[in-house]
Formats: sequence, structure tokens, C-alpha cells
Amino acid sequence: MQVIDLEIIDIKRILSERAPKALGDHERYSVLVPLVRKEGILNLLFEIRSPGLVKQPGEVCFPGGKMEAGETAAECALREASEELGINAGEINIIAELDTIYAYSNFIMHSFLGEISHDALICNEINKKEVESVFYIPLPEFLESEPYIHKIEVAPQTDGFPYDMIDLKDGYDWRKGIYEVPIYRFGEKVIWGLTARIAHNLAKILRG
Repeated sequence: MQVIDLEIIDIKRILSERAPKALGDHERYSVLVPLVRKEGILNLLFEIRSPGLVKQPGEVCFPGGKMEAGETAAECALREASEELGINAGEINIIAELDTIYAYSNFIMHSFLGEISHDALICNEINKKEVESVFYIPLPEFLESEPYIHKIEVAPQTDGFPYDMIDLKDGYDWRKGIYEVPIYRFGEKVIWGLTARIAHNLAKILRG
């Protein structure tokens, strides 16, 4: 085996040329959390996914999707929202980046709070291949609501782990985690999962 002889100057050069990232293989997604003013009141816009989609048909979500090669998280959120809502990306004003979710199932979800004018939305047609319809929840009503939160234990599946290789004949006490699933109900509309996590986090931020 070749011996790699590195000096501090070499290590500094290598590290100066790379940006830190999440360790491991992750798919990256990005969503827009749209604020829309209707009749003087700010609303959160939600989508209902098309029933013809393979993944999560009929579920409530924010506009968004998988990041493409070479694009930033913000560019992805704008592109996906533009494609799904049928508006120009220039009609979306990004207010701020929100918190990022690092999911146990090896993906990263970025989210951005943005503003869209109601006029832009009603003058264009949504992409029916991806979005069945949209609906609005007044922001004051959302901020006054608290979701039911169901907690799921997440534990590694360790059958077949080679404990003999690490000299642990009696196994190992693996660390477990808790995954929280918020659930909101507004009449017949149910908001849950990642969408609810992002919205619930936004509510906590805005309430201070």
C-alpha cells in the first residue's frame, strides 16, 4: 500500500478547496412556504398533490421538490414553486431561509419563506399534473393553533451486525431517536408530516 505523506500545508490546501457538508449520502430537497395576502390578511398557501402522482398522491404539501445538479436550495424552491403554481419565479419574493431538516431516512429538506401576490396566482393556472388544488389558512388562525404531535421511536436494525469484529460478544446498546409527527386539522383539511413540521417550526419562530 502506498504511503501518503502529508504536511500541514497540504492539509490546509485540501480543506480550503472544499465546503463542509452533511456526512453520508443524502438526497436534497427544497420547498417554498408561501405567504399570500388576501383581503388584507396574510395566508399560508398549501397544495394538494395530484392523485396521479406516484409519491404521496393527494397529500398536502408546500411547493417544492428535489434539487437538480448545479442549483442552490433557493433556486430549487423558486423553480419548483414556479412550475407547480404556474407563475414566473420573478413573482416570488423570498423573505428568508428557514431551518433545515436532516431526516433519518437520508435526505435533507431546505425551506424558504416567500411572498406571492394573490393577483399573480389568480391570473395563472396551476400545473394539474402535479397539483390538484391549493388552499389557504389565515396566518393568524394558524399561529393560534397547536398540532397534535405523535412521537415515533427510531431505532437501528442490527440483525447480522458483526459484533465479534469489535469484541462485543453480548451486543451493543445502540442509541435510539424520537421522530415527531405533527398533525393539524382545519375543517376537512389535514396537514401532517414534513409539511406540518416546517409550518409548526415557522409558527414557533413567529411567535417568538
